[in-house]
Amino acid sequence: MDKDPSGDDSAAGLSVEAEGPLAPPAEPPEPLPSYDRLLQGDRQRIFFLPSEAPGRPREQRSWSSVLEHRIPVVTEEVARQALLSFVNSKCCYGSTAAGSLVIRELRQQTLCRYRLETFSESRISEWTFQPFTNHTVDGPQRGASPSLWDIKVQVPPMFQEDTRKFQVPHSSSVKECHKCHGHGRYKCSGCHGAGVVRCPSCSGAKRKAKQSRRCQLCAGSGRRRCSTCSGRGNKTCATCKGEKKLLHFIQLVIMWRNSLFEFVSEHQPDCPGELLAKARGENLFTDENSTVYPIVDFPLRDISLASQRGIAEHSASLASRTRILRQRQTIELIPLTEVHYWYQGKSSVYYIYGTDHQVYVVDYPERYCCGCTII
Repeated sequence: MDKDPSGDDSAAGLSVEAEGPLAPPAEPPEPLPSYDRLLQGDRQRIFFLPSEAPGRPREQRSWSSVLEHRIPVVTEEVARQALLSFVNSKCCYGSTAAGSLVIRELRQQTLCRYRLETFSESRISEWTFQPFTNHTVDGPQRGASPSLWDIKVQVPPMFQEDTRKFQVPHSSSVKECHKCHGHGRYKCSGCHGAGVVRCPSCSGAKRKAKQSRRCQLCAGSGRRRCSTCSGRGNKTCATCKGEKKLLHFIQLVIMWRNSLFEFVSEHQPDCPGELLAKARGENLFTDENSTVYPIVDFPLRDISLASQRGIAEHSASLASRTRILRQRQTIELIPLTEVHYWYQGKSSVYYIYGTDHQVYVVDYPERYCCGCTII
């Protein structure tokens, strides 16, 4: 029969702690007097503003070299082949209609898609902790902690998002574990420190109901070894891993994010804008710098206004809480062709968009499945 735990393994004096997420201490460690910071919310999280804004570019590009840019015209043959390729990619569309319909008119327009990407860096800090294993403590006695924006780190490739964490120098301190109160363990919540639990087979009666033989599962003791703590009556503290102490320190969290603003010039309303936003286009203009100037003299006024609006929005939403590292604005030409056709006495239309001739059609005449939605 299993014996009761005793001696060094006794759980006497230990508190019972329910197992769950590793919660932070109720109060954070004392603030470091030399650390410039702006506390937020529950005072566990600290936000640091950028120290300075980057400079602006000196020059703005000229449009004279791009005004003659052209995209090949879509012919009737190209329009039919694009529809056939689209139909063949669908399991419930027949190709007979695509091959025999009569194309009556091709109305082509060239759209412009403006994109602004802003790559920014934000820094926040938070108190965190880890088990203390008697290693060297880098605390305030070694000097003042630097401001978060004075800590130099390697920046990832531009326009590639990433998140990294670092320990702030001279911010460490050692405290008693708040979970186990410095014991390194706590009473098992399954057996409340006893090391044994009531036998699930006989419910502690030592014999099963209406049977004279003793319970075989507990050998007639009415108790079983606690499976939660393996009979020890206590468990190693999951917060300090049995080390009894925690190393508290300020953790720097750096986030690099790429914000995107997109605009597509005025187009045929029957062709969904979300398709045109993802369409493959031909690059007309690219401007990349630490910050970019708004475009003010593009032939399509909507694009110039979109550039001004996008830069203003990113500046308003990002400049006060992040550091803008790089901006890139592009203008792409997206061909859109409205194809009017006749088939079996009915007139209809489909659209070809993008340089790779994607197709959008609502009422294709030869469908085998009901209720299909074409995207």
